[in-house]
Amino acid sequence: MSITFTNNPKLSLFIPVFYVVWEDDILTKEEFKTLNSFINDQEWLTKAEKNFLKSKIDVQSPPTRSELFRWREVIDKALQEPPKPESLTALGIVIANAERIALTVEDIEKITPVFAKLESDLGIISREVISGFRKNRDTITHNHKTIESFSVAKMSKFLDGNQADIIDKVKQIINSPEFALQDSSDTVAFREKVLQWSQILANKGLGAYAYPKAQGGKDDVEGYFTIMETLSYHDLSLVIKFGVQFGLWGMSILSLGTDKHYKKYLKDIGTLQLPGCFAMTETHHGSNVKGINTTATYNHKDKTFTIHTPEKYDRKEYIGNAANHGEMATVFAKLIIDGKDYGVNAFVVPIRNKDRTVVKGVTIEDCGRKMGLNGVDNGIIYFDNVVIPKEDMLDRFASINEDGEFESPIPSNNRRFFTMLGTLVGGRIGIPRSALAASKIGLTIAIKYGDDRKQFGPQGGNEVPILNYRMHQLRLMPYLAKSYALHFGLQYLTQRFINRSPEEMQEIEALAAGMKAYVTWNTRNALQECREACGGKGYISENRIDDLKNDTEIYTTFEGDNTVLMQLVAKNRLGEFRKEFGEMGLGTIFNYVLEQAKTTITEKNPFATRNTDEEHLKDRDFHLHAFQYREKELVSSAARRFKKLVDDGLDTFDAANVMHPHMLNLAEAYLERVFLEQFVLAIDTCDDEPLKEVLTRLYNLFALHTLEKNKAWYLEENYMEGVKTKAIRKAVSQLCWEIRQDAVPLVDAFNIPENCLAPIITFRKEEA
Repeated sequence: MSITFTNNPKLSLFIPVFYVVWEDDILTKEEFKTLNSFINDQEWLTKAEKNFLKSKIDVQSPPTRSELFRWREVIDKALQEPPKPESLTALGIVIANAERIALTVEDIEKITPVFAKLESDLGIISREVISGFRKNRDTITHNHKTIESFSVAKMSKFLDGNQADIIDKVKQIINSPEFALQDSSDTVAFREKVLQWSQILANKGLGAYAYPKAQGGKDDVEGYFTIMETLSYHDLSLVIKFGVQFGLWGMSILSLGTDKHYKKYLKDIGTLQLPGCFAMTETHHGSNVKGINTTATYNHKDKTFTIHTPEKYDRKEYIGNAANHGEMATVFAKLIIDGKDYGVNAFVVPIRNKDRTVVKGVTIEDCGRKMGLNGVDNGIIYFDNVVIPKEDMLDRFASINEDGEFESPIPSNNRRFFTMLGTLVGGRIGIPRSALAASKIGLTIAIKYGDDRKQFGPQGGNEVPILNYRMHQLRLMPYLAKSYALHFGLQYLTQRFINRSPEEMQEIEALAAGMKAYVTWNTRNALQECREACGGKGYISENRIDDLKNDTEIYTTFEGDNTVLMQLVAKNRLGEFRKEFGEMGLGTIFNYVLEQAKTTITEKNPFATRNTDEEHLKDRDFHLHAFQYREKELVSSAARRFKKLVDDGLDTFDAANVMHPHMLNLAEAYLERVFLEQFVLAIDTCDDEPLKEVLTRLYNLFALHTLEKNKAWYLEENYMEGVKTKAIRKAVSQLCWEIRQDAVPLVDAFNIPENCLAPIITFRKEEA
């Protein structure tokens, strides 16, 4: 009679091991050698029994699917018997002794350590394998679910603040049938649809919101920014069209013009009866506004200006509203009087008639289809000696007197130029607020999809929502925390701009430039992560991340290239650094700041650099101290380094070029410190304890994730040791795990209209 597991039950001891090594259908060469040697070494087996067992590990004759199925049935039956085995050896013993005692206590004592070594040699982790055998496994990962630990309505109200009424009004409009999202593949049709949407908004009084009441507005700049941000939930082409018409075009008249310009233009701009452009950027000069070459030559005899494009690439390029709809433009040009250059000034210039024909002397080209924002008609404008009246020079900061002479209340050309540009800083507030709204949409889609979408899971158990996986949380939760941090930071910037004094303008301009760069870069990165987190569904256009990614790509470039803007921020911080120390010698300043920084770093001692206590890692003072230290050290080291480069004979321009990467780090450190402080202040104004608790978790994640991102710098500075940065990494992971339960309510609190979201997060409702 041939040997079988049934008639020789002690051999059933091998069934669990055999099943595991064959489960993936391939018995590797190493596994075969290990098992073959093991069987040969077992003296308690007869030659016939050894041959039988070896037949079960024959690569040329593997077990059939039905045999594997029978082995699995035997295993499943044994797992139901108490006590539950915790190793494959114990499981094999239960199987062997199922019908009768095939292995005695003495046999078991001898076999157990030998089989334990076999499991080790095969790389089998018994607890993991046994757990995988069990059906309907109940795991912590599977049971981690969405909860609502706070009131979503209260959080929405907290985020909206005093802007709740206008936010609700805009949401009602974009949630109406007239604002159904459009297919943007037909550029011509899409541009006209965006114009129609803009007209509806203008008819409802939203276009003129920031203008004086005398010109049909509400004199409410904060409301204008809120409108722009809320519209960003709908369609970003609309946002940019709205921003070009009522912001750049209209606000250039308001900021650079005087009462005569307000009366002449603003009411028609606010109602969209006078579509217009903001023509600053030139092909060969980009962000270098001071270097533009378009000229405005004053003709005193007939009191006119002649606007002219001297060379082909001095043309105005990428001008919104220019290709199809704009009738006039604020044109930035060098003012020439009697052959003398008086620097860049702004002029109102007609470019198109009411019938959309182009005026004489103007040539307009269409920029064509772009990566995104194809509802905005960007164009290229050339001027060939276009004559405009003297009164169409925007003369708030400079004018031509009755004698044909240049006059300005600001004597310095440089100061006048930067004062003029400073009045236009509003664009660098509106754009990051719009970008943040786009990232909020992406996060809402990705997080809600991750809460519903189930994939993989424990063997024998149910599939698990992908949002429960730690790596998925690490991809999304830090961006969720940062979205709240940036929200409060941008509210702070908006208030500072609205309540500004002349003395503060340089700092506010730098803050706006920096936040524009930081937030738009964050949006670019967040949307990429959201796209990947939604898998193939994130690649389908109807799920919106497609358009959001493409439309916000240019946000990192317009209103100032981000890298250039961060240089501006760093330059401002170095300027403030110099002011802080007045007339002290440069060398004295460096030494003083360095010593001050180091002597005030009470954290910088062996205990603090290695302190991994949870209470310490979540301590506000630790966070603020670490952020401030990084900022101060980068400022002082930048100043020292710049001085050394110049002292070593390098030209200051070349020294600044060498310093560019350092300057970007400096600007980033400054901005992150501001965001951190504003997050703390926002939490402290909250009087609802559940809200405060979840906001504190988000704050801790933002703080610690930022420290983790910069850990290399802190390690280089000996501010922290490896044991502490490792503890921070673990704390970040744990905070992501905790915040996951609140993640869906936290994005629900953004209160984004449902028609602005994606089908992938509503399919379960439809199925129900």
